[in-house]
Amino acid sequence: MLQTPFYLIDKAKLLHNMAVIDRLRDGSGAKALLALKCFATWSVFDLMREHMDGTTSSSLYELRLGREKFGKETHAYSVAWADHEIAEAVGHADKIIFNSIGQMERFAGPSAAIQRGLRLNPRFSTSGFDLADPARPFSRLGEWDASKIMQVIDRISGFMIHYNCENADFDLFDRQLTRIETEFARLLDRVSWVSLGGGIHFTGPGYPVDDLAARLKAFSERFGVQVYLEPGEAAVTNSTTLEVTVLDILDNGKALAIVDSSIEAHMLDLLIYRQEAKLPQRGDHAYQICGKSCLAGDIFGAARFEAPLAVGDRISVADAAGYTMVKKNWFNGVAMPSIAIREPDGTIRLVREFGYQDYAVSLS
Repeated sequence: MLQTPFYLIDKAKLLHNMAVIDRLRDGSGAKALLALKCFATWSVFDLMREHMDGTTSSSLYELRLGREKFGKETHAYSVAWADHEIAEAVGHADKIIFNSIGQMERFAGPSAAIQRGLRLNPRFSTSGFDLADPARPFSRLGEWDASKIMQVIDRISGFMIHYNCENADFDLFDRQLTRIETEFARLLDRVSWVSLGGGIHFTGPGYPVDDLAARLKAFSERFGVQVYLEPGEAAVTNSTTLEVTVLDILDNGKALAIVDSSIEAHMLDLLIYRQEAKLPQRGDHAYQICGKSCLAGDIFGAARFEAPLAVGDRISVADAAGYTMVKKNWFNGVAMPSIAIREPDGTIRLVREFGYQDYAVSLS
């Protein structure tokens, strides 16, 4: 049995998401690029590569990883490219997407040999959390002035429009895409491809995948563009658990179980967005599951079990793929989770361990 903590990627569950992506691609003609900012565990890229068209990145290192480990079509985006990065970025990318007209003009020469795109900010989004809202006041994410963009339209071949965030509401997606069609039609008519970004929760239960496919196809045909989607969470949702072990149990007015993991170190988005982990909820025995770091708020959340917990018991934290392994860190020097894969036949394979030397060399 593997030593906890470790992330356990279940290939059978990952394949379920890949089948939905296949269905969407087939029905819409859209291409699907894995968003590496969410999930970049390249040990399963061999499986994902068969169902996706490439990768999209937010930095030079993500871009290089996508090119080297995934291959296929590679999109390069960054909020701002540095002078010393641009030559290497262009060397790895099939398309480079600039966040601003200023960046596009600054790097017009180095990027002349590949397709260039621009991030278009429609000034609305589905995000209900200011920290993640690309359309927040004074947002730095993309250009929004259509008249300014029209002046440089002949220098680009496409747009990236990323405005969805965990959007499981197809009707809302439809309305907002209609608004984009209306407000930016003269721009969309002038390009050959449009990426609608990620944040569309189309692998969630009950999502009308065929309706989304038809809507994307209609958009593509209206403007004569190749549509791209950039699924991150949608590609890996419900495919992975974080396996942890109970180290101690105490009661300070509430039954508490301390485990060998930490939300700040291993599931940082729970802390950032004030969310609870997806924990077992069956039985009459209630506990608050707590991390082992010194942070007072290092709490996974409330759980219920059919029997009392004991030191040494294993707990599985569900839906632990997106924005976890790419954000894990060495806070408190807490042991970083290993990464393991459950093959379709049920066997579990350890693919990466992290030890003291990894901790030491991350510092100086």
